[in-house]
Amino acid sequence: MRRVAKLSAACIATAALALTATACGSTSSEDDSSSSASAGSGKGGIKIGLAYDVGGRGDRSFNDSAARGADKAQKEFGGSLKELTAKSSDTEADREQRLTDLADAGYNPIVAVGFSYATSVDKVAAKYPKVSFGLIDAVANAKNVDSITFTEEQGSYLAGVAAALKTKKDHVGFIGGVDTPLIKKFEAGYAQGVKDTNPKVKVDVQYLTHGSDFSGFADPAKGKEAASGMLDNGADVIYAAAGSSGNGSIEAVSGVKGAWAIGVDSDQYNIPGLAKFKNSILTSMVKNVDVGVYDFIKSVHEGKPLTGNQLYSLAKGGVALSTSGGFIDDIQPKLDEAKKKIVDGTIKVKTS
Repeated sequence: MRRVAKLSAACIATAALALTATACGSTSSEDDSSSSASAGSGKGGIKIGLAYDVGGRGDRSFNDSAARGADKAQKEFGGSLKELTAKSSDTEADREQRLTDLADAGYNPIVAVGFSYATSVDKVAAKYPKVSFGLIDAVANAKNVDSITFTEEQGSYLAGVAAALKTKKDHVGFIGGVDTPLIKKFEAGYAQGVKDTNPKVKVDVQYLTHGSDFSGFADPAKGKEAASGMLDNGADVIYAAAGSSGNGSIEAVSGVKGAWAIGVDSDQYNIPGLAKFKNSILTSMVKNVDVGVYDFIKSVHEGKPLTGNQLYSLAKGGVALSTSGGFIDDIQPKLDEAKKKIVDGTIKVKTS
C-alpha cells in the first residue's frame, strides 16, 4: 500500500470534532436493509460495499454523488455493488455493525459515506486489516483507510460571491441541515464570499437540527419552511447545505419570482427529480464525491489501495460551481477572479 501525507494538524482537529454528525447528504428513506443488492455478477470483478449516510441513493445530493462514483467503477471493473443505508436514529453500534456486515460478506473495498462513520471505520478497519476502507468527509487513523476530504469552504466562497452579485435586495440566506463542524465550513465560506464581494449584503443563517439529530439532512418539508421564512424576511438568494432537506428549500425559492436557489454537492439543475424547479437554481456548489469514490475503488482494483488522506481542493477540481442553465455566465469573470485568488493563496477562506 502506498501512503499519502495526512492533512495539516488544524484540518485533522476540525475533522475530529465532527465525529458525531453526518455529511451533507440524506433523504427521507429510513431503510437499514440493503437498498440495492448486487449490480453485477461479481465474476472477474470486485465486490464494492457502500454504507450510505441517512437516506442513501436517491437524495439528489451527497449520497447520489457517492453512488455515481461507485456505479462508474462497477461498470468499468465489473463485479458487484452492495448498498446499505443509515437511519437518522443510528447509534455508533449500528454504524459499526453495518460496516462489519459488509466486511463479513466479503466486500472489498468498503466505502463509508459521511463522517459520522469515522469512529466505526477505525474500529472495523482494525479488525479487517486486509480490507480497504474509504471514508468520506473525515480523517481516519487506521492504516487501511483512504480518507476522502474536500475544501467545502472554498467552493462555498464562490457560491457566496455569486449570491452577492445576483441579489437585488442585498439580502441572502444560508440553510444548514445539522449544526456540525462540517456544515459550518459551508456557512463560513459562503458568508465570507458574500461579505468580501459586498459588505452591505445581509446573510441570514438557519440550521434545521442540532447535535445528534440528523433528521435535518432528511426533511424537505423543514427545508421548505426555513426557506419560506427567509424569503418572507426579504432574502432573494438561498444556499442550502442540507441533503434532501435542501430540495424543499429549492421548491420554496421556485415559488418566488426573482429569487434564486443555490444547490449543493450535485449539479442540482440537472437532477431529473428537481427538473420543474431548475430555472430557479442559480448554480450548485458541486462537491465531487463521485471522483473521490471512483479514485479509491480504482486503486483497490489495480492492487495499490490508496491510504492516508486525499484532499480534493478547488485547485484540484474537488469542488466547483456548476454553470448549467447559464445563469452565472454574466458574472463568470468575477467568479474566475475569485477562484484564482483562492488557488494562489491571496484569499484565505475560513472554515468556521
